[in-house]
This record gives sequence, C-alpha cells and structure tokens, in this order.
Amino acid sequence: MNILIFTSKNEIGTAAGNYIAASVTENPKCTLGLATGSTPLEAYAQMIKLYESGAVDFSGVTTFNLDEYAGLDETDENSYHAFMHKNLFDSINVLPENINFLDGCAPDLESECSRYEEKIENCGGIDMQLLGLGSNGHIAFNEPAPAFENATHPVKLKESTINDNARFFDSKDSVPKMALTMGIGTIMRAKKILIIATGKNKAAAVRSLIYDNPTPACPATVLQFHPNVTVMLDSSAAELL
Repeated sequence: MNILIFTSKNEIGTAAGNYIAASVTENPKCTLGLATGSTPLEAYAQMIKLYESGAVDFSGVTTFNLDEYAGLDETDENSYHAFMHKNLFDSINVLPENINFLDGCAPDLESECSRYEEKIENCGGIDMQLLGLGSNGHIAFNEPAPAFENATHPVKLKESTINDNARFFDSKDSVPKMALTMGIGTIMRAKKILIIATGKNKAAAVRSLIYDNPTPACPATVLQFHPNVTVMLDSSAAELL
C-alpha cells in the first residue's frame, strides 16, 4: 500500500482528483469505479475544475457506481444516481450512455446485481476504483460479515452504517435498510484502487485496514492483498498509525 497523509480534506480532494484525472489522461477510454457520500466531494470538485480548465477529457470514460440504496428511485435526492449527477456528471463531459448505476427499484434485486456484474465484466473490469471507508471498516456497502462476498449483491445495512448515513436524510428512520453493492471480488479485480478516509471516527478502521490480519469482520482489510492500493488520509484518520 502507498499511504499518503495530508493536513486537510481539501488537500486530499485536490490530490485524489488529480490522481483520477491522471488515470483518464493515461487511458482516455478507462473504466472508473466511483463512490458517493461526503468523502469524494472534494475530489469530484477537483475533477470538475480540471475539466473546465481543459486539462482532462472524460468523453471516452465509462463509469460504474459502487452501490445504490434499495427502494430509492433515481429521482430521489438521496439516491446515489442523483448524488453523482449533482456533484460530478452534470459538470463534466462523460457521455450519458457510458454512466452505469445499479437500479435500487428493480423488481428482482438479485437479477439486477447479476446484470450489473455482467456489464462490468463485459467492459473489461474496473481500471481505477475509488473507495471510501466506513467507520466499521465497510467498503462500498460490503458490511462486516462471516465471509467476503465475491460479486455484486443485495445487502442488509448494519446499524452503524445507518447511523453514519442518517445525516443525509430527514431522520434515521428514513435511511433505507437495504442496498445493492459491488462485491469484494469485483472491487479487488480493479487494476488499481484509491481509498480515502478522513476524520477521527475513521481512525480505528484505518488502523485495522493497515495493520490487522485480513478478515471479513473488517472488509477493508482485504485490500492488503491488492497489488496497487493508494490510501489518502487526513491527520485525524491517521492518528492511530
């Protein structure tokens, strides 16, 4: 792992946005795996800035989002579909037909996950995968579990994840209890991975990610097996290292 520690979220955002843009410049037809939540916002802002300055062209890029809440229509402001359009896609020139999301309202969630997994495989897999880190060590919506889930799948969210995400909703009761997510195997097959963690509440998970033996009880620890992982942390998230 390449572990980089920054003094602020803004510094990480600039570095992460530059890292992703460099991946696109290196391979203009690359496939990006993208994350949602507060963690990547500064990175997406930097990507937009670079696009607007003419430094990067996203027109050949294909994207796959990591996950989506079950039961939320794409027009719901709390859906990850809406989040990505608001915070990135509406401001860069990625082609609409190259943007891929899981459908949280699909009538058969298992079939929807299989469809998504097949489409990722048909695109040759993910070239660069962006991840956040949950306070319980989850990556995407792969929660602590008895075993690592290989492929894209439905998942019941842990109470800690619901609590973490409640700030985005009117109340904790409004947070969906189920989600669809890329599996650990799907993520691990990405050619390179960038994981970002900020804040003191992520420090214990960061320490586990770096030092603990890989275990599905802390899903992020599996990244120790990946040959090309960059970890970007602020000083608070790195305080237990």
